[in-house]
Amino acid sequence: MPSGDEPAVPSAASPRARPFTICRADEAVPPAIAGAIAAIGNFDGVHLGHRALIAAVRETARAAGRPAVALTFEPHPRAYFAPHLPMFRLTDAQAKEIVFAHLGLDGLIVRRFDATLAGTGARDFVEGLLVRDLGVAGVVIGHDFHFGRGREGTPAVLAALCAEAGLSCRVIPPVALDATAEPVSSSAIRAALAEGVIARANALLGYRWFVSGDVRHGDKRGRTLGYPTANVVLSDCGLAHGIYAVRVRLPDGAVKDGVASYGRRPTFDDGAPLLEVNLFDFAGDLYGQAIAVEFLGYIRGEERFDGAESLIARMHCDAAEARRIVAEDPVPSMFEA
Repeated sequence: MPSGDEPAVPSAASPRARPFTICRADEAVPPAIAGAIAAIGNFDGVHLGHRALIAAVRETARAAGRPAVALTFEPHPRAYFAPHLPMFRLTDAQAKEIVFAHLGLDGLIVRRFDATLAGTGARDFVEGLLVRDLGVAGVVIGHDFHFGRGREGTPAVLAALCAEAGLSCRVIPPVALDATAEPVSSSAIRAALAEGVIARANALLGYRWFVSGDVRHGDKRGRTLGYPTANVVLSDCGLAHGIYAVRVRLPDGAVKDGVASYGRRPTFDDGAPLLEVNLFDFAGDLYGQAIAVEFLGYIRGEERFDGAESLIARMHCDAAEARRIVAEDPVPSMFEA
């Protein structure tokens, strides 16, 4: 589990103790995070298992008097090797930056995963990328970390290569919620979200799962039903279709509670999946603007109703249940200042 001094839940309400530097793509590593100790991984979800690496890299860096950073790769290697296959990402590049920024790190280094990196051997990964290009002083990895051409690099191989190169290397064992539970993994979180078990997904993440996107025009049906919605298209999203209690960050930084539907609208058109969010106590135009939506709880699955009247009656119940769920959840939104 993460160490006791790590934030239990990433929250903008908890100010960072130091600046957070992001080094993207092919940018040179800035002086603020030069010579860092780096936690390496894809970090999809930045879940409790990943946060054990973050706690370890902070501890190691602090002992060495060096910056602590995370090193990750975009696009996700799976998307690079199989771009034709849908992939349910828990956190896209922007979402990862948001979560990392609240975990007490000095910075984040993002490197492009392309043909050159995919073809890099294990030794070149260490001597070329880590030593020559990034200048790190040490690394922290998970027990199942693989790297290099054809995944030839294992934790044991990395430890040996780091020793040759004069880098420290620390390997973190699996993390579970308790002694009887399976190790925390991105796959387990995707499975929980696919079943609508938001509470379990959020427990494995260590924060509320969230998505973001631009509000698009819809058919305006929600207005006629008395529940106007902000509509967001989610790409390759594996979330269970249904109704959820949510909190939403608006473009101006305000945070509003709401109720959301994710699915195909079987009562009307059975169309492409869409996230439709009704914000409580809000009136305004959000079209074309980005919002972020945190999921607090699952209310029910998607249903087909006989008509608008029965649907509206159920929507009243859904909204009341969503208000109850958010009222009983005292944890501040990740986006609340």
